Amino acid sequence: MGRAEERKARQRGGRRAAPRNRPSLPPEPETTAAAGGTTTVEAPPAAEGATRAERRKAAAKAGSGKAPGKPGKPAKGRIRRLFTWKKMLGAFFGVCLLGIGAFVALYVMVSVPEGNALAQTQSNVYKYSDGTILARKGTVNREIVDLSKVPKDVQHTFVAAENKTFYNDNGINLRGMARGLYNTAMGRGTQGGSTITQQYVKNYYLDQNQTITRKLKELVITLKVDREKSKDYILAGYINTSYYGRGAYGIQAAAQAYYHVDAKDLNVQQGAYLAALLQAPSQYDWAVAGPIGKKLVQQRWNYVLNNMVGQGWLDKSKRDAMKFPVPKPPKAASGLEGQKGYLVELANTQLENQLMKQQDLTRSQAEALVVDQGWTITLNIDPKKQTELEAAVKSQLTSKLDGKKRKVDNDVQAGAVSVDPKTGKILALYGGVDYYKHYTDNATRADYQPASTFKPIILASALEHGAQTQDGKAIDANTIYDGTSGRPVKGSDIAFAPPNEDKTDYGDITVQTAMNKSVNSVFAQMGVDVGMKNVMQTADELGLDTTGLQAVPAMTLGSMGASPLEMAGVYATFDNHGKKVTPTLIASAEKTGRKVDIPSPIGAQIIDRAAADQVTSVLTGVVDDGTAKVSVAQNPLRKGQQVAGKTGTSDNNKSAWFTGYTPDLVTSVGLFGEAKKNGAHVTLTGATGLIPGTGRINGGGYPAQIWAAYTFGVTKKAKFDLETDLGAAVQPTVTPSKSETPSQTPSETPSETPSKSATPSQTPSKTPTSTAPTTSPPATTNQPSLPVESPTDGTTNNPLDPGGGAQ
Repeated sequence: MGRAEERKARQRGGRRAAPRNRPSLPPEPETTAAAGGTTTVEAPPAAEGATRAERRKAAAKAGSGKAPGKPGKPAKGRIRRLFTWKKMLGAFFGVCLLGIGAFVALYVMVSVPEGNALAQTQSNVYKYSDGTILARKGTVNREIVDLSKVPKDVQHTFVAAENKTFYNDNGINLRGMARGLYNTAMGRGTQGGSTITQQYVKNYYLDQNQTITRKLKELVITLKVDREKSKDYILAGYINTSYYGRGAYGIQAAAQAYYHVDAKDLNVQQGAYLAALLQAPSQYDWAVAGPIGKKLVQQRWNYVLNNMVGQGWLDKSKRDAMKFPVPKPPKAASGLEGQKGYLVELANTQLENQLMKQQDLTRSQAEALVVDQGWTITLNIDPKKQTELEAAVKSQLTSKLDGKKRKVDNDVQAGAVSVDPKTGKILALYGGVDYYKHYTDNATRADYQPASTFKPIILASALEHGAQTQDGKAIDANTIYDGTSGRPVKGSDIAFAPPNEDKTDYGDITVQTAMNKSVNSVFAQMGVDVGMKNVMQTADELGLDTTGLQAVPAMTLGSMGASPLEMAGVYATFDNHGKKVTPTLIASAEKTGRKVDIPSPIGAQIIDRAAADQVTSVLTGVVDDGTAKVSVAQNPLRKGQQVAGKTGTSDNNKSAWFTGYTPDLVTSVGLFGEAKKNGAHVTLTGATGLIPGTGRINGGGYPAQIWAAYTFGVTKKAKFDLETDLGAAVQPTVTPSKSETPSQTPSETPSETPSKSATPSQTPSKTPTSTAPTTSPPATTNQPSLPVESPTDGTTNNPLDPGGGAQ
């Protein structure tokens, strides 16, 4: 190959090399044009056997224009070749494609999560029957409301404040998002500019951490939420999850915190203030803001309203007439002190019961759906009656207790429930001295004996079943029974011979008188005559829990457990002419538009009206001529109200009761001896300073006094509408014939002989000898009641107990 051919081959990329056995010839000098002539530049000889790459490199050096032996700078053309506009544009598009690909992958991978638990936690709100707030219960002061309950103008204030394009945008503000990402990456803190949708996503789905990862998730979730949810859904979520200061989360809690109204009652001026608050809740709270803060929040308030005018949501003339709505001072949070805790717990329990029935849930499942889940529960409680009941307990009992002077005073617990017999509504409730001091609700506890307040149930069962005595006579108010204390009952497979209180003997007396004097021996025999299974069935139908109890004669003494709530329901059924009354605390319960169906408290006719009315008629005798005469019938507060009721005192004076009613109100009051140290059942004897050993707390004493002080203050004059011709309400107490009248001559054993005051009288006197104690009465002068655990203890009523008398 000649030199020319070898050069051509080199120019073609060395496709053809010179033969190896031929020595390389020196390269031919090349010439370059130069100013003023031609310069010859010798190309460096290529080494023998050089590779193709080495030859290209040598050729490149030869064309660089450098003079031999003189180093020079790289040519600018090389840099331009590396950064051409085509390469830069390609790189830009490449980066964009990578970014788009990464975002698509992120969009696919990130799904809309479940709302975080904190954002869904709400307070339950409990209201009185008149709509005023009773209490809020929950770890977070939030009550979620439907957007439909927020006035449209108020909705617009939030849009005008935060995101004027909300109804038209796709949920994101790219410029604000980019600024936020940049500042976060540069460590410059957070920046505003987020849309309402973004803020809702941050509040509801994410946390408040300011990281690039969290912001990217926010962007993706925002786009998805905006695509999947309506604008109203997003706006509702935003105003219900935002924090407004004063511990208020959501617009409902904020409306109450700043203006003491519900969200539905906010006006546009108030809404604009709440919308302005979201920018700086603490700084803009009028109650704590300094001059600068007040100036700024007013500027923000004006900004909101002016934007509404600009958007066409508010008439300018109306806007110009608006004045800044100064918020009300903060009010103390509604806790569970006093009676509130008892009311809240009972409301929760009754709501859980309904959910269990309607949805076939377990108790734990129902509780999880109720506690702190954002329910608005309106109670039937009448604020006035609630106040009066609390005042009556204080004035008649708790003000007289002094645990420092008398240890027994620390053991006295009171409970009471007041019910409207026509509607079944619980209008007032007393659960104890204070929910935080005594968690057990004395109004609903069923671990104490109702004692002689059970006796009307026996009579009701006898009348309902058409029962007869052992000698075949129909049982009614005028039926004659042997009232001898300790007399063995006849017709029972189980031997039973209950003593009367203080072993008082009455001889032959009518059922009416036996009820007035609470004679145990009479009602023990009556229970056997009716059939104890029938008696227990009637008790169950009336609302007492008889599960697992044996139908034995001892039950006639009220030896099972019962609560004031249950006893109020029983007597309300009597008052309601035999139609079942189930005392109900809840008027309504709703949560984000969902309402729970609350069944009617008034049920079916479970006792014939004539039977129920005769029980009521008989029970008026207990008040007018029996164990409640002093505390109730002769009470100076009474203004003509007709009253029926029954007292009760249990074994060893561990509980004392009075359950009574007027035509329009039923109230059961119970006193319970509960050891402060360990909760054991203990005696009430000697409490409030009554003489120990003889100072028995009877049902006709403090329980009846509490009942009277409360009832006569909230009821009007009324008489029962009775369909019966028997009982004290329609005829005087019947006196047995001379041959049937108990002997008035004391026997050799005075403790078994009735006093003169125990003799039934046709015309009750103004000052009853049957109930008025003397200063030194013999044991036989006490009126009969439920026996104490030891029938021979011989305890007597104390003159310091105003309600002294038989129970």
